[in-house]
Amino acid sequence: MGIKDLLHLAGTFLRVSALATLAYRANFWLQLAESFIELNTALAFVSIVFSYTHTLNGWRPDELLSLIGIYFLIGGTINMIILPGLSRLIEQVREGTLDYLLTRPAEAQLLVSLQQIDLWKLLDVLLGLALVVGAALWHGSLPGPLQLLAFAVALIAGTIIIYSFVLFLATLSFWYVRMENILVIFESMYEAGRWPVDLYPGWLRAILTFLVPVAFAVTVPAEALTARLTWLALLGTLLLAVLAFLASRLFWRFAIRYYSGASS
Repeated sequence: MGIKDLLHLAGTFLRVSALATLAYRANFWLQLAESFIELNTALAFVSIVFSYTHTLNGWRPDELLSLIGIYFLIGGTINMIILPGLSRLIEQVREGTLDYLLTRPAEAQLLVSLQQIDLWKLLDVLLGLALVVGAALWHGSLPGPLQLLAFAVALIAGTIIIYSFVLFLATLSFWYVRMENILVIFESMYEAGRWPVDLYPGWLRAILTFLVPVAFAVTVPAEALTARLTWLALLGTLLLAVLAFLASRLFWRFAIRYYSGASS
């Protein structure tokens, strides 16, 4: 499948999801309220913390605001694209209806990943971008070209790592029935990403870095944007993203051999 076909397919799923989403426009206001409540809660904690100190383990208020923006940005992407499609995959495996996707000519992994998009979560993405820009203006100077490049690479790599991790969890549904609870646990663990992982105890930091890769999704891009990340660490993050994607891809191809659907 070429890039043109990929973009056409993504656009088709986006249009279908938009039509389904716009049928329930009240959800826009619910999502807006939810996003602002979550934002105000995060900012209230930051305000309380920095009323007692000027830095938090070396993080200034504007840097922590950048991290919160990235938390919303990545979280919105996860909840808009990654989790809806892969949560539906788990249902399709359980109900034996995945055949309808596997028999189509397009790549099955791409289809299950894009089959459902929660368009209202775009509010979180836009809110995250606004926070990142606002933090830069608060700091008084915009990041340089190299910082922006490192930030973009870290952001893309972190998103790929999270996607690969969630795909791996969803693929386990070919053998285990109730994997929805695992995705709920992942969402709960992701909430820890609104703070830098180096604030947590060593054991929890290890979990959020190597077991549930929240650090690569939020803290590493924030470190890149605030000139804390070394190029060696960035290279390691990029390498991990490639390895994680390849591993999840191989695991997916291995798992579909064991699928027994409605036509079996």
